[in-house]
Formats: sequence, C-alpha cells, structure tokens
Amino acid sequence: MKRKAEFQVKKNEKVQCELCPHYCQIKVGNSGICGVRKNDSGTLYSLNYGEISSIGVDPIEKKPLYHFQPGSEILSVGTYGCNFKCQFCQNWTISQKNPPTKSLTPEEVVSTAKAKNVKSIAYTYSEPIVWYEFVKETSKLAKNNGLKNVLVTNGFINKDPLKKLLPYIDAANIDLKSFESHFYKTYTGGRLHPVKESIEIMADTIHIELTTLLINGLNIDDNELKELFNWIASINKSIPLHLSRYFPAYEMKRAATDSNIMKKAYNLAREYLDFVYLGNMRLSAKKNTYCPQCGKELISRNGYSTKIFLEKGECPDCHYEIDGIFI
Repeated sequence: MKRKAEFQVKKNEKVQCELCPHYCQIKVGNSGICGVRKNDSGTLYSLNYGEISSIGVDPIEKKPLYHFQPGSEILSVGTYGCNFKCQFCQNWTISQKNPPTKSLTPEEVVSTAKAKNVKSIAYTYSEPIVWYEFVKETSKLAKNNGLKNVLVTNGFINKDPLKKLLPYIDAANIDLKSFESHFYKTYTGGRLHPVKESIEIMADTIHIELTTLLINGLNIDDNELKELFNWIASINKSIPLHLSRYFPAYEMKRAATDSNIMKKAYNLAREYLDFVYLGNMRLSAKKNTYCPQCGKELISRNGYSTKIFLEKGECPDCHYEIDGIFI
C-alpha cells in the first residue's frame, strides 16, 4: 500500500524527509536511504504501509525483552526497509531487499493479535521507524483494544516523530551498536548521538532494554565498554542490557566473537548495571535475573521457558523492591 508520509518539507524540486536524522532530500522518482519513502510528483509517500514481510507469535524473550511481561507471547510483525546499512545485519533479506509481502490493515493486525490471545504486538524484524505511519496507526488501535506495543529498533529517529509515537508504545528494545561514532559511521551508515538522544527520551517515558552486539575486534575494547556501561548507568542502572554474541552475517565475515570475551564483558557490565544478560550463547545462568541486593534468583530462563519467583515486585528473600519488571 502507498500512504502519504508524515514529516516532509518541500525543498524546491526535492522533498526533505524529516522522520530520521538523515534528513534525506529526495528528487522526484527517488527514495530516501531507507528505500521505502519515495518522492512521487513532489509528495513523499510511504511505500511499505501495511506491507507485511513477516508475522508470527514469539516468546517475548526473543525480542529480547526480559523485564516486560516475562514468559508471555507476543505477535511480531515486520515490513521491509531500514535507515541503517549495517554490514552485519542478520535480517538483511528484508531490511536491505524487497521481499515478498502481504497487505494487512491495522485492524487486521490487531484482530490477529486478539485471535492469538497474546498481550502485545512487537514491530520488529526490519526497522519499525521507517514504517512509521503504519506503526503509529496500528499501535494506537492496539492500545484502544487493551494490547501493549513494543518497538525493536535502532533508535535513529528525530525527536518530534518519536515523541508523537511514544504515547502508544509501552516498551522497546533499542540496539546500541557501539559507543564510538566512527563505528556507527563506518559499519551502520548512521550516527551515535541521535541514538543516545532517543534512548534518553524513551527511558523517561516507557520501559526500555538495550542490546549491544559485541563484534570480534571492533567494539570490544574495555575502555569503550566501560564508557558505554557507565553512560547507561547514568540514566538508570536498572536498564536491562543484553550483550549479544556476533556471528558472521551479511557482508561481515569476521570470526565469531570468542565466548571468553563475552563472559569478560558480562562481568564488567555487572560492575555498573543491575541487570545484564548474554545472548546467542548457551549459558542459562547468564540469562537469569538476580536480585541486585542479595543475589537471589528472581527469574529463571531455560531456553524460552520462564519461571518467576518475584513476590509483589520484591525479592522474596530480602524484600528489595525490583525496579522496572512488568509482569
């Protein structure tokens, strides 16, 4: 489906898209960096409105979200297109290509979620920011029907669009790909600063969790990691951080990140943050949630099987009030 895009300004023969910090100035007949916002006769249109490349029910831990409705299932929907060009993208066949899609309306997505008896909808797989109009309309309808909404996003969005979307969003997992501007420019085609701003805005408004993919030889320096962990802690040390192990994907052929590097980063992160998890590794203990005060296991995770030992939001042993776990 084609829908007139929000956040556009005419610039002589071009249209400037103001959805994300690229501020693409797009000639007639062309699309922006994301590939899904096109200048058609002087007006910018969203090409992927209602175009679904993937849809299915997932454990919410797969997003990954560990502190938001743990143990529940979520309807995941995705489109195509992305405003980043990550060399290591795991979903490049939909983020960087034009995959087969089927058209669904917001009403049909919400009806599917209710028929599947799930509590929430995740806008995921490719970048939901470049699906803005559809995500906004669907999430508003979902909220009116008692469903929660989740973004799985790179966070590369301008402040005004983000603030207009957030009233309908309940939680997000944001990829914080590195704490170095050079990394963002070289390996993603984006910039770090706008992502940091988005994280700060969302942390004040909704439940957030962060994911950092640790890539062999690129973003695993101890000093960079300390800066990253310290910055997260300066916002809120209870923000869950998922450290995910890199494996070769798309254009990046580096060797997989060594498991010992992952464990070292995990231990370092726990010096700064209350809740740290390892992803893409078979280490159940590093996926569990522990009380920051006494160390009691609060949520046990074995694969996607979850057991919750919290009592009224508190540790059952020391009664420490756990911040930011939404059952």
